[in-house]
Amino acid sequence: MITAQTDPVPAVTPARFALAVARCVRFYSRLPMPALPGEADPHAIPDFRIEPVGLPVASLLIALPAGLVVALGVALRLEALLVAALAVAALVMSTGAFHEDGLGDTCDGLFGGHDVERRLEIMKDSRIGVFAGCAIMLSLMLRVIALASILKLGGLDALLGALLVASVVSRTEGIRILATLPTARAYGASAAVGRPVIKVALLAGAQALLLTLILAIACGLPVWGVLAGLVLSSLAVNILAGLARRLIGGQTGDIAGAAQQLSEIAIYVGLAAGLAH
Repeated sequence: MITAQTDPVPAVTPARFALAVARCVRFYSRLPMPALPGEADPHAIPDFRIEPVGLPVASLLIALPAGLVVALGVALRLEALLVAALAVAALVMSTGAFHEDGLGDTCDGLFGGHDVERRLEIMKDSRIGVFAGCAIMLSLMLRVIALASILKLGGLDALLGALLVASVVSRTEGIRILATLPTARAYGASAAVGRPVIKVALLAGAQALLLTLILAIACGLPVWGVLAGLVLSSLAVNILAGLARRLIGGQTGDIAGAAQQLSEIAIYVGLAAGLAH
């Protein structure tokens, strides 16, 4: 059985930051990432007590394939709905449906079990129930429609900004869940990789806000649309955190994945609303 990280948390140096970015790209996506100089084992279990410090930057890299797809789609003058669907497909393929899987398992577990043990058991089951099926379908549908609206209302720059901002903020929200809630299991992936220390979670959050500001200015995103997206994202993740604490006693990796999905949808909806007014 994999045991939890117990070594002292290393300091955040430039070299350690670059390593954290690389390991976050590997952990959160299927994108190729070569071993860095001096990296002994690129496939080692990440130390999530510190690795999330590189997640905001890694999130930009993870969203790049979707950005290239939408740029090509717009250049080919494809319909907005088709461009949005291709963008979401690229996101899913880039991550191997990593977060969608977490959303599905979370919905099946939280809403399909009658006690803590049964809910956690359902969440580990690879089979998809009706709650998971509905949640994944709604997630895909809402993201496609919201992105198509953003493209129609704001053009390519707004769509690229939305993809990048949502990628950064949503994954950072998942880290907030891991850092602020206790682990629901004494074993498993979430317990094994370690909980992000508060300092690391705060650094990741600060980076996410800075990158959001830069991207909003560069892509001409509406100020109140960005704010609306951030507020909706925080609200959705807070509700999820409350449910997870009450129904299973804390967080798992699946809960963090569900947080990412809810946050991404919220960011898109907020931006679409901001562009419409």
